[in-house]
Amino acid sequence: MRCVVTGVAGFVGSHLCESLLSWGDEVVGIDCLTDYYDPRRKEQNLRGALEHDTFRWCRDDLLQAPLVDLFTGADVVFHLAGQPGVRPSWGRDFATYLSRNVLATQAVLEAARQAGLVKVVYASSSSVYGDAESYPTAETLRPQPVSPYGVTKLAGEHLCELYRVAFGVPTASLRLFTVYGPRQRPDMAFSRLVAAAVRGGVFELYGSGTQTRDFTFVADVVRALRDVARSGFTGVANIGGGSRTSMNEVLHLVAELAGPLEVRRLPAARGDVRDTAADTQVACRGFGYAPRVSLREGLASMVEAERATTGATSESLFRTGGRL
Repeated sequence: MRCVVTGVAGFVGSHLCESLLSWGDEVVGIDCLTDYYDPRRKEQNLRGALEHDTFRWCRDDLLQAPLVDLFTGADVVFHLAGQPGVRPSWGRDFATYLSRNVLATQAVLEAARQAGLVKVVYASSSSVYGDAESYPTAETLRPQPVSPYGVTKLAGEHLCELYRVAFGVPTASLRLFTVYGPRQRPDMAFSRLVAAAVRGGVFELYGSGTQTRDFTFVADVVRALRDVARSGFTGVANIGGGSRTSMNEVLHLVAELAGPLEVRRLPAARGDVRDTAADTQVACRGFGYAPRVSLREGLASMVEAERATTGATSESLFRTGGRL
C-alpha cells in the first residue's frame, strides 16, 4: 500500500512506520516535531525509517502542509498526530489542544475527502470514556471525558463520523488504551518508571496505586492499525491489552524485572481517571484483533531497551571524558 502517517516521529507513529516499511509498503511521514518533549528524541525515532528508499519525510504542520497533494494516490492515512497529555490540557494550553487535535483532524479529513482516499484511520484514546459506567467498557457506553484532552479526542472521533456519513470518507477510529513500549514518551508513567528502576532514580506515582489500567503493548497497537486499514471496517473500536492491572502490581513487576526502586507517592492528578478496561469484541469481529503481548513481556522489552540506552550513554561519556 501507499500510506501516509501523521505524527510519524512519535512513539506509535515511528513503530507503525517501521512495520509498514518492513511489509513493503510505501510511506509518506508527516511530522512538525513539536516541542512537547525533546524533538531530538523524535528525530532518533526516525533513524530506522530514513534508511528505506520507500520512506519520505515531510516536516510540516498539518494546518500548513499541502495535504491534498500528499494524500493523492494514497491508499490510507494513519492520523496519529496530535497534542498528547491529560494533565497539561487545562487552562491556557487548551488552545494548543484545540488546534492540534481538532482543527488538524478536520484538515486531514477535508484533504482526504478531496483526494478520494480508501481509508482514514484515526488514533483516538480511552480518555474519551472518562470514569466509565462499567468495565470492561464497550463502545456503546456514553463517552464522558474528564479532561480537556479527552474532549478534543472525542471531537476528532465525531469529525471522522461526520465525514464518513456526509461525504463517504471511510474512517475508523481506534480508542487506544494506555499504550506502552520502547520509545514511549518520557512523561508517561511506564517510561518514567522503567528509567527510575534501571538508572536508580525516584519514580513519582500519582494516586494511591490502586488505580487500574488496560495496558496495551505498542506492537499490538501497530498490528491493529495495519489490520483495520486492510479491512472493510469503519466506525469506532476499542484496542486494549487484555490485562487490567493496578499500578501497585506494576511496581512489583518492574522491581522483579529491573531491581528495587524508590517510589514517591503524590496526590491523584486532576483529569486522571480511576480505572480503564477495554471490551475489544468489536475490534475482534471487525478485523480480527486480539492482543498477543503480555504485560510482563512488554515491560521486559522496555527494561531491555532502557538498559541498552543507558549502556550507550555510559560508553559515550567514557569516550568523551565525561562530556556530552
